[in-house]
Amino acid sequence: MTLSPDAGLSTLGIHGGAEPTRPGDPVVPPLVQSATFHGGRRDDALLYSRYGNNPLQRLVGRKVAALEGTEAGLVLGSGMGAISATLLALTEAGDHIVASEHLYGATRELLEVELPRRGVTTTFVDPDRSGAWADAAEERTRVFYLEAPTNPTLRVVDPRAVVAQARGRDVTVVMDATFATPVNLRPAALGVDVVIHSATKYMGGHSDVIAGVVAGSEATVDAVTTMMKRYGAAADPHMVWLLDRGLRTLDVRVRRHNTNALAVARFLEGRPEVARVLYPGLESHPDHALAADLLLGAGGMVSFVVNGGGEAADRVMDGLELIHVAPSLGGVESLVSQPRYTSHRAMDEARRTALGIPDGFLRLSVGIEDPHDLTADLGRALERAFD
Repeated sequence: MTLSPDAGLSTLGIHGGAEPTRPGDPVVPPLVQSATFHGGRRDDALLYSRYGNNPLQRLVGRKVAALEGTEAGLVLGSGMGAISATLLALTEAGDHIVASEHLYGATRELLEVELPRRGVTTTFVDPDRSGAWADAAEERTRVFYLEAPTNPTLRVVDPRAVVAQARGRDVTVVMDATFATPVNLRPAALGVDVVIHSATKYMGGHSDVIAGVVAGSEATVDAVTTMMKRYGAAADPHMVWLLDRGLRTLDVRVRRHNTNALAVARFLEGRPEVARVLYPGLESHPDHALAADLLLGAGGMVSFVVNGGGEAADRVMDGLELIHVAPSLGGVESLVSQPRYTSHRAMDEARRTALGIPDGFLRLSVGIEDPHDLTADLGRALERAFD
């Protein structure tokens, strides 16, 4: 299917990557639940679902590329599978990575613990410090890696500044844009080379898939595909079908997440039980001006710190009824968690606090329920916790 170059995101989410149709074709791309195929080959490639070239895998890869505005896209078995395969594809023993110090806990573990076993080292930098990326770069630096907004502190790093510091170097800029989604930010348009998402989150949108996606140049995606094959990180066909269903409503869902999260953040900011609210859409957020310039919407995630530390946070979570206590995010239902129990449990309290994640910190994934129901649930839980 040939779409207009200025086709909108809702159009791309439904029709992106599709091939021309014929009378009698299904409106919804069919699930191809097969590991292998007759004849074995297509376009000089071995057809095999573990290789990521099942017809539906290929279609959704093209759709992801269309949404991100890149040459190619790939679906993998998880967000961490996407991150791992990308970094393995872009580095080899002796290479070096510069990464933002504000990262998802599992990504940080990969960079700090796993990649050094393969001879790849990482320097973590304060992304707000002018020139930090270039100052940390070495002769064998191959990747600048960032996340925005960050998990769970919701800092907004300007990818344009990172791209500028990568110019003139043999460095690939890789960005995890899971929290932003293509609805709120398209990093490739700002010069980012590779865009990664945990598609488990907003792209899937219904808390029923585990998936990751990578978007970038054809050469880079081919290299990531090779790592996917070697390490067995391919996406299950049924999961890809569910992901395609989620992408069809991505634009409308994320716009509702944006408006709901802003309403919830404003409610929490006015509560005496809450010491701090972190949401890029609030003027109190340290990156509010940058977020207003960079993002089309401030996202569906709200983090907040309650007075009284971890015990008080436990009581708040115990008092919630509508909002579910569960890890993960980006689904239609609202979820809350404490990073000290989930994404950053491998860190001690002092290290978490230094990263802006003290005990008492809650991460709230605001769903698409009616916002007054969400604020009512939060209000009751806060009152019970501090009664």
